[in-house]
Amino acid sequence: MTFASLVDELLADYFRYSPVHATELGNHDHDGAWPDLTEAGRQARLAFSRGALDRLAALDPGGLSSAEAVDRRILTTYLEADVWADAVLHEPSWNPMAYVYLCGGGLFALLAREFAPLPQRLASAAERMRGIPAVLEAARAALTAPRGTDTDAHEGSRAVSRFHAEKAIQTMRGVADLARTAAAEAEQLGDEGLRVAVQEASQVAVAAVDTYVAWMESELLPQATGDFRLGPELYAAKFHHALMADVTPRELEERARAAYAEVRGEMVRLARDLWPTWRRGEPIPAGEGLLTRGVLDAISAQHPAADELLDCCREENARIEEFIRERDLIGLADEPLQVIWTPPFLRAFGGAMLIPPGPLDRGLDSFFAITPMPDHWTDEQRESYLREENDRQLRLLTIHEAVPGHYLQLAYSNRTASIVRAAFQSGVFAEGWAVYVTQVMMDVGYGADDPALMLVHWKFYLRAIINTMIDIGIHAGSMDEQEAMRLMVEGGFQEEAEAANKWDRARLSSTQLCEYFLGATEMTRLEREARRRAEAAGRPFVWRPFLESVLAHGSPPMPIIRDILFDT
Repeated sequence: MTFASLVDELLADYFRYSPVHATELGNHDHDGAWPDLTEAGRQARLAFSRGALDRLAALDPGGLSSAEAVDRRILTTYLEADVWADAVLHEPSWNPMAYVYLCGGGLFALLAREFAPLPQRLASAAERMRGIPAVLEAARAALTAPRGTDTDAHEGSRAVSRFHAEKAIQTMRGVADLARTAAAEAEQLGDEGLRVAVQEASQVAVAAVDTYVAWMESELLPQATGDFRLGPELYAAKFHHALMADVTPRELEERARAAYAEVRGEMVRLARDLWPTWRRGEPIPAGEGLLTRGVLDAISAQHPAADELLDCCREENARIEEFIRERDLIGLADEPLQVIWTPPFLRAFGGAMLIPPGPLDRGLDSFFAITPMPDHWTDEQRESYLREENDRQLRLLTIHEAVPGHYLQLAYSNRTASIVRAAFQSGVFAEGWAVYVTQVMMDVGYGADDPALMLVHWKFYLRAIINTMIDIGIHAGSMDEQEAMRLMVEGGFQEEAEAANKWDRARLSSTQLCEYFLGATEMTRLEREARRRAEAAGRPFVWRPFLESVLAHGSPPMPIIRDILFDT
């Protein structure tokens, strides 16, 4: 069997075992299905992943091209991570948010992506909506199963996390909202039979979600005594598998602490220069924190109204693209980009995000999503949020999420000829690129006429550093809310609302907040090596060929892109 044939066979099974992920990737062979969430389903997925690893290991390395060897390495890395996640971490047994993401993602990808005519997508959505009662019944079984009794000794011994249960109660109704959206979309259908089928399936899904939320409130939450922290050992293992890095949590934490001191020092220097402009006539404070905070507070006062956030980002993206064209920094993409409010089922994470099309659904819309403020927030909380997302921060956020950040990087990634590199994408690569390329934009003169932008840029980068510090501190240590908030607000000059959202996000996730700083430092290492080689060869370093070479190979783990570029 050729390597290409083996990949096709393995991916066909992979998509069958993970139908929602398949839809998100752009494989539509299983658009009406849900994964088997029973214990038998978990064992079947494990058997597949372990068998696939054995088959990949049995390949003769001498019979593989260099590109195939890279693809085998990527596939092996991700399958090993899947085995660990199913056999050891097993989040569905203790994390109720897993079902929010699964059900929400399973419907959102069908409703938001125009990969097929509406009737076809709604037919698949109806099938999935009819399956939601069974999904949620399996969720109840998994979340109430006896702890630590199954054969793999997976983390079923963990008690259900109370915090994750609270957030699931708050966000699960977003899945019902998607089902109602499907029913409303069905009004456009000329096929009355399909319209009725979709609307009836929507009612089934909404009723199931309502019943499940009521069950979580009355039965699950009172019994949910588990901690949101992973603990040092489990965190270290997840760090290895999820980030696919060649550093340990302790080593990354040490890097972050050193960068924290360096960046804060630069911010103090800039703030001292900017004080006379932004705090005209006021004496410069003696404390460095008061000095920097004082300038940032004045800058933050310039912010849009809440209902202007999307328009601000749309307008800024157009200006950024013009800047890039003028400097021939990197080739731009033609794939469509929409700036939208974050779908409700994803709002637990707060902030902004890029929701791209599946890599196998080329040419479809990407969504630059911004989370609106909760309706229950006070005027003080709303103002705090807007001060954090001030005029200059929105300029940087647009770089990060849109161009030349996530949107552009993923547009390049989705062009790769390798289905393995398209389907298996590293978060460290993606987040690292978005942070790194923001620095590139500063280096080539973006916003050079606005010195205050550089101070906000360093604050934005400091946020990435602190993300790492709190993620490791919370899940591998004992960092509490007071310590985390102090680090973000006093140490990172963040607004209270932003810091409170991040405290929630850090508890909901683990390791993901390390991707930004780790990836950015690894991207910088690539640039330094490219500059060193250019100098050794007696030629100038040119931005465009370097940046496009980084993006030309999908979104592989950082050790692999380093080997691809420099044959190390």
